Amino acid sequence: MSSGGAWVPPPGSGGGDWRPDGEGSTWPPYQPVAANAPTQRRTRRKWAALVAGIYGLAFLAAGVVAGIGLSGGVLPGLTAGSASGVHIQPQLPRPIGPGTAGRGPAGSGSQGSAGGGSTSQVLNPQAVAAKVDPAVVDINTVLTSAGGRSGAAAGTGMLVTSSGEVLTNNHVIQGATSIRVTVPSQSRTYTATVMGEDPTADVALLKLQSASGLSTVGLADSSTVSVGQQVVAIGNALGQGGTPTATQGAITALNQSITVTDDNGQDRQLSGLLESDASISPGDSGGPLVNASGQVLGMITAGSVQGRGQQASTDGYAVPTNTAVSVIHQIESGNASSTVIIGVPGYLGVFVQNLDASSSARLGVSSGVLVTDVVPGSAAAKARLGPDAVITAIDGTAVNSVDALGQALHGHKPGQQVRVDWTDRQGSHSQSVTLDSGPPA
Repeated sequence: MSSGGAWVPPPGSGGGDWRPDGEGSTWPPYQPVAANAPTQRRTRRKWAALVAGIYGLAFLAAGVVAGIGLSGGVLPGLTAGSASGVHIQPQLPRPIGPGTAGRGPAGSGSQGSAGGGSTSQVLNPQAVAAKVDPAVVDINTVLTSAGGRSGAAAGTGMLVTSSGEVLTNNHVIQGATSIRVTVPSQSRTYTATVMGEDPTADVALLKLQSASGLSTVGLADSSTVSVGQQVVAIGNALGQGGTPTATQGAITALNQSITVTDDNGQDRQLSGLLESDASISPGDSGGPLVNASGQVLGMITAGSVQGRGQQASTDGYAVPTNTAVSVIHQIESGNASSTVIIGVPGYLGVFVQNLDASSSARLGVSSGVLVTDVVPGSAAAKARLGPDAVITAIDGTAVNSVDALGQALHGHKPGQQVRVDWTDRQGSHSQSVTLDSGPPA
């Protein structure tokens, strides 16, 4: 793992069309910086979302490269208000099988309770992993930039229903033009579609096509997690596929916040995260962080990097299970909101960033969102909306930030029209644009 430049998989790892280090790409798609942790622990550290091998493509969150283009609308069998098969269970008090004593937290902190695997319990990471592995999947995506270049990325997911619903991070599938999911325990690969996502929580829910009878993870009540509690991190480390890797550690802090920065310099805060010292690597994003009983406490999301070439981190963050399950239920019920995207939102096809002072002065525009590139053949391209344009309004409502533009677009479906107002060097424009289908936000 590196804090700048591309992450390079080891020789022979496979994994698709990887870009060598030093050829202009960057890994990862965003690099979180600690927001509320002690300053002395954060010197020269950055936080990295753990996707393996991704090109530094400028696909943005919140629907700005406008939309989930992989599912085909509302999925069959899911209607508003339908009952979910995804449930949270209390943490079990006993670890799985005999083993050796697990290590405690990296720093000082309160002792964990007996429930779910405290520091006083014995933890057998191999036995824990053997229970969870059948429900852990590899996620492989193909991404395309505005210039038409293709790249490959790999992450992890968890089966939450036997019919093939997969929980993962939004950044694992963000910007993907295709998603393939392999269940290593079955040696079978499925095409996946996106049921919905919440970019603000970094949570996405996928559906495997023609899947049934699959093993599922057990989801524990993350509100009962304690500092010092032993955990096992499981994932598709380095994007190599096959049997998931498993590493042992402990919860070091609760309710943490980090600020993640994408390739265009746009910041987004993730809050309420679990922090642990279990070793994690690129490709582990979306994987389970489990207790001594094999129940999922959180979803691996980001890890620290301290130097160029580092490929593993012992300071990582996970989205708590309760947060992820709340998003799952909202997606399954079809209840879209300002943060949760259901089905296929419309796709404008622009790469954007917040308007800074220098661009504002250069273009003579005081507010709006700066277009940095346009996808060839997209709705924006057909409207002759180009780089260096500033989008000022959608359907008459002013947009002054990347997030505001995303929220204005992801409520619309492919085929629907929106009126886009923008300013460029030729003057001011207002045009009705028919939105396309596109990649996940």
